[in-house]
Amino acid sequence: MDTKNFTCETDADGIALITWTMPDRTMNVIDETVIEDLDALVSQVQGDEAVKGVVITSGKEAFSGGADLKMLEGLLVAFHGERASKGQEEAAKHLLAESRKLSQLYRRIEIGPKPFVAAINGTCLGGAFELALACHARIASDNPATRVGLPEAKVGLFPGAGGTQRVLRMVDPQSGLQMLTQGQTLNLARAKGMKLIDAVVPAADLIESAKQTIRDGLSPKKPWDQQGFRLPGGKIWSPQGMQFWPAANAIYRRETYDNYPAIRAILHCAYEGLQVPMDLGLQIESRYFAHVLQQPEAANMIRSLFVSMQDLGKGARRPKDVPPTNLKKVGVLGAGFMGAGVAYVTARAGIDVVLIDRDQESADKGKAHSEALVEKQVKRSRMSKDDGTALLSRIQATDSYDALADCDLVVEAVFEDRDVKKSVTEKAEAALPETAIFGSNTSTLPITSLAENSKRPDNFIGIHFFSPVDKMMLVEIILGKQTGDAALAAALDYVRAIKKTPIVVNDSRGFFANRCVGQYLLESHIMLMEGVPPAMVENAARMAGMPVGPLTLNDEVAIDLAWKVVQATKKDLGPEAIDPRQERLLAVMVVKEDRLGRKNGKGFYNYHGKDKVLWPDLQKNIGAPEVDPDDIDVEELKQRFLVTQALEAARCVEEGVVTDVREADVGSILGFGFAPYSGGTLSYIDMMGTPAFLELCKTLHARHGERFRPNRLIEEMAASGQTFYGRFPPGQDQKAA
Repeated sequence: MDTKNFTCETDADGIALITWTMPDRTMNVIDETVIEDLDALVSQVQGDEAVKGVVITSGKEAFSGGADLKMLEGLLVAFHGERASKGQEEAAKHLLAESRKLSQLYRRIEIGPKPFVAAINGTCLGGAFELALACHARIASDNPATRVGLPEAKVGLFPGAGGTQRVLRMVDPQSGLQMLTQGQTLNLARAKGMKLIDAVVPAADLIESAKQTIRDGLSPKKPWDQQGFRLPGGKIWSPQGMQFWPAANAIYRRETYDNYPAIRAILHCAYEGLQVPMDLGLQIESRYFAHVLQQPEAANMIRSLFVSMQDLGKGARRPKDVPPTNLKKVGVLGAGFMGAGVAYVTARAGIDVVLIDRDQESADKGKAHSEALVEKQVKRSRMSKDDGTALLSRIQATDSYDALADCDLVVEAVFEDRDVKKSVTEKAEAALPETAIFGSNTSTLPITSLAENSKRPDNFIGIHFFSPVDKMMLVEIILGKQTGDAALAAALDYVRAIKKTPIVVNDSRGFFANRCVGQYLLESHIMLMEGVPPAMVENAARMAGMPVGPLTLNDEVAIDLAWKVVQATKKDLGPEAIDPRQERLLAVMVVKEDRLGRKNGKGFYNYHGKDKVLWPDLQKNIGAPEVDPDDIDVEELKQRFLVTQALEAARCVEEGVVTDVREADVGSILGFGFAPYSGGTLSYIDMMGTPAFLELCKTLHARHGERFRPNRLIEEMAASGQTFYGRFPPGQDQKAA
C-alpha cells in the first residue's frame, strides 16, 4: 500500500520499508496528510502477519524538519473560531483531541506487536525525531552535517508527541531537561553518547543495518513498558530527586524569569509524567501542550519566528518582475570588524569577495578575521579543513579599487563619517561596472542623503548588518527615495544567498532597528541618571525578557559610538533632538573617563579577560542621586524598557518606515532581541491590546516625559480596539497614515 507521502515495500524476510517522500517539497514535514497516511500504513503493517518488522526512512536528502507549524497555526485559528461560537470548553476539548493525534499515533507504533527502526538519513528534528524516539531503535547515517533534536522551545512550544516523556526515560534528567528547555539540536556523536541514537553507520549501509537490527531480534517492547524499569535519574521522590528538581526549577526561573509558558510546561510534564506510567504521562503531556497552544506567547512566537521568518526568507518583499541576480563577486569596502565579518559570510556562501581598505596591511588584517573564524570552525568540527581553505581562497584582500571592476555588488562598511563614505563611494563607482549595485552598511545615516554621493542613485541601497555578522541573522535593507527595484531585488537575493533573514524598510535616521534599540539604551541611561542602581537596570531588562541587559549591550557595541550618534544627531537636528541627561552621562564615560566599552576593557563594566564586573564608581562619577532601591518599582522599570521600544516601532509604522508588520516583529527579535516570548514589538502591543497599551503609555508619559507620549496611530487604533495584524494584514504593503 502506497500513499501520497510514503511508499511501502516488504522484502523476503518480512521487513517492510516505509520511505517518506513528500511530493513538491524539498524537505519532508509533518502535516495533516502525513499523519493520515502514516496512520493508515501503521495499521496495515501491524495487521499484516507477513510483516515481521518495519524500517522508516526518508527518500529525501534529510529525514525531516518536523511539523509544519502552519498546521498548528491552523489549529489555533479553528480554536478561536470555535471558542467564539461554541464556548471555551468545547473549543478546548476539540483542540486537545486534534493536537494529540500524533502522540497517539506514535504510541501505537511503540506498543504495537512489530518492532520499528528509524533509519535516519540526514537532519531529523521536532516531531520527526519524536517519531524516531517512538521507534524501538534508531540508526543514523554518518553524515557529519546531520543534527537531531527537539527545537520546539525556540518557537514557544514544546515536544507534544511524546518527546518530553521518552527523552527523560532515556537520558539523565539534567541532560534531558537542558535539551528540551533550550531546544538543543545535537550532532550524531552527542546523540549517540546520550543513547538517543543506537548506531551510526555509513550511508550505503543504512537500510541494511536497520533491517539487520530487526533480524537480530529487536524487542517490540520499550523498557518503560516492561516490569522493573527504572528512570535514568532515579525516582522523583528520592534523596537524589530532591537534590535535582528544586534546583531545576530555580535555574528555569533564573534563565527565563517565567516569561515562557512552554518551558514551564516542560518542567511540569517531566515532573508529573515521570511519576506515572507512560500512557498517563503522555496524557499529561498532551494536556499541557493543548494549554500552551492557547497562550498568546505560543501563537506570537510561531507566527514571528517560524511563519513570518520563512516568508521573509523566501523573498516575500522581493519585486516579482525582476529576474534572479547572479552574484559572482562582491566587493566590501572597509576591512574593520564589520567589513571583515561581511567578507566572511559572503565567502562562506561560495561568492568571491574583494576586501578593500586604505592600505594592504589593513586589508590583510581584515582577512585575518576570516582566518580566525575558519580555524575555530575547523577545530570544532563544524567545517572541514578543505572547506576552510576554499573559503579563504575566495577572499582577495587589497588596497586597490581596480579590483572592483567585475563586482556585481558592493557593500560599504567604513566609518560612520559622511566625508569618508563620500570618498569611498566615488572611488568605488569609478571602478565598478555600470550595472553594479552599491549597498551601504551605515547604521544611522539616511540612505537618501548618502545616495547624493552616487552617480547612480537608483542602484544605491542600504544593506545594514548587525554585529557580529557571522552570528546575527538579520539584515536590514533600506530603500532611499531613488532606490530602484533592481537594487532591492539584488540586495534581497544577496541576503538570501548568505542565509540571513532580510527586512525591508524605508529611509529614516536610524531606520527601524537602531531607532528602537536606541530607545532601549536611552532608557537605561536615563535610569542611571535617576539613581537606579546599575545592577537593577540590567536585571530589570532581563526580567522584562531582553536577552542582554542594556549596559552590557552598550559596552559591546561601544559607548563612544553612542556618543558619536548623539553628537551627530545634535548637529543635524538641533539640541532639542537629544536628551541632555544622556549626553551628560556619555560625556563622562567617553570624554572624561575614556570608558569606551569592551573594546578597551572598561565601560559600564570592568573587563578582565572573559570576566566582567560593573564599574563600582559609576554612580558616583556620573553624579546620580542616591535612591533607596526598595523605593523603586521594578515592574515599572520593565514596562519602560518594553514600551519605549514598542512605541518607537509604532511610530515607524505611522511614518511609513515599516510597511509590513512582519518585518517589525521579526526585525525586533533578530536585530536587537526584543522579548522573544512576545513575538516582537508590534505583537507585544497586540498581545496587551491597544487600549491597554495606550493607557500604559499615558501613565508613563505623565511620570517620565515626552518620550512616552502615544502617537496618533496608537490613539486611533485604541479607540476602535484594532490590532496591528488586523489593521495591516501581512503582505499588504501600505502606510499607516
